[in-house]
Amino acid sequence: MIEQWLPDPEAQLAFGARLAALLPPCLILYLEGDLGTGKTTLTRGVLAGLGHRGAARSPTYTLLEPYELADRRLNHLDLYRLGDPQELEYLGLRDLLAEDAVWMVEWPERGRGVLPPPDLTIAIEYATNGRRLRLSAATPTGEAVLEALNGRGSPASGHSASPEESDVIQ
Repeated sequence: MIEQWLPDPEAQLAFGARLAALLPPCLILYLEGDLGTGKTTLTRGVLAGLGHRGAARSPTYTLLEPYELADRRLNHLDLYRLGDPQELEYLGLRDLLAEDAVWMVEWPERGRGVLPPPDLTIAIEYATNGRRLRLSAATPTGEAVLEALNGRGSPASGHSASPEESDVIQ
């Protein structure tokens, strides 16, 4: 597990861009956290890091926002408004999951039983003067991302940890 403290939304965007450079073309990433913790902000950072140069819309009402990027596809799924996990079947989720893509899934617990397990989970929570991110891997693919992230040292944003919290912990 890696823990990262980020002081503001700009640091979340920068961390997302840094993470993007380490993601393989096919990965399932769960984003967990309360409303307003920055799950969509982090996704916007990943998109920017992968070369997306347009608006990055929140899929809160559409459930799914697909992005065709230069070297891969990223699907941003927000299940906050999902009434029943079986609704994902109507979206054709199983067919979409068969394609190589990076999947960033907000509120994954609402898709339990239909969603495949993640390679990587990022739990975001409110922390003193910022946000705390906890990254954990569930597969060798996720482990490889964490190892690469940890091997890079301090955050790309240049922000240091708060006195109360550590920067990167394994």
